[in-house]
Amino acid sequence: MSTEALPDLAHTVADAAELELHRRELTGHCYRMLGSLFEAEDAVQETMLRAWRGAENFEGRSSLRTWMYRVATNVCLDMLRGRKRRALPMGLVPSTRADDPVLGPVLPQNHWVLPVPDGRVLADTADPAELAATRESIHLAFVATLMYLPPRQRAVLLLREVLALSAAEVAELLGTTTASVTSALQRARAALAARDTGVPMRSRPDDSVRRELLAQYVDAFERYDVARLTALLRNDAVQQMPPYAMWLRGSDEIGRWMRGRGSECKGSRLLPTEANGCPAFAQYRSDGEGGYRAFSLQVLEVETDGHRIRALHSFLVPELFTAFGFPLTLGPND
Repeated sequence: MSTEALPDLAHTVADAAELELHRRELTGHCYRMLGSLFEAEDAVQETMLRAWRGAENFEGRSSLRTWMYRVATNVCLDMLRGRKRRALPMGLVPSTRADDPVLGPVLPQNHWVLPVPDGRVLADTADPAELAATRESIHLAFVATLMYLPPRQRAVLLLREVLALSAAEVAELLGTTTASVTSALQRARAALAARDTGVPMRSRPDDSVRRELLAQYVDAFERYDVARLTALLRNDAVQQMPPYAMWLRGSDEIGRWMRGRGSECKGSRLLPTEANGCPAFAQYRSDGEGGYRAFSLQVLEVETDGHRIRALHSFLVPELFTAFGFPLTLGPND
């Protein structure tokens, strides 16, 4: 390599490193747009490639961060063209009874809003208010509600409300007018207001109260003490189990499910993680030979006072274990 090439190489490496600084927040943005970590990561990879190839077109009229969001948003809009809406079971079918003979259809992965690990989308920040707002913006119920919005309305809402860009910045980013941005934002707000997202306000349970609730949940689940489990649920708690298009409402109904078909979960192990701004667990069911196999990724929504669980989302999607950094099997001593 000639010595003349060294400055250009150093500049190339510096540019690549600067682009990488934005990966985590861009993943969060693409996840809110697309409803899937897997698609969000594909979108961010495409964003990095487009940004790298088009770096000479960056004129510096906006910040690099804003320009990257422009590229990422357009990648997401391209990916959403002609796609069906992702959802959670509550958005597709009426509630199911625990004794219904049919679980409901098993739908492909691309039908569902899927969970995301907090560590892949939450930026490092010392500002509690900013962190709380970001957590709220990735709650499953909120992301599922976003899916009801047309893609460009979704983009406008996220760019204005979550990223706090000005109407003029969003208009330039999307290649439209400020009047069009304002109109789209009003329509998006009205559409969200018409739906109850079920997302708690930005308060978070006291850590000690929350830890105690989760410890009780793990102990009760691993012992499969259904009475204790249901006592930890709100009376109107819901349980969803993608990829099955079914869901249950009420702690009594969930208890009946656990004593019936759900009883196959006896002997499970739970390993903690965090997803969508909420506590989560990788659930492993016994393989009958002393080991355990991956079964579901559970995401729990906890009341703001930390004393009850308001929703239990169990995703029977094995690919999520790898995405969350968990193995697909455990040995007896793991």
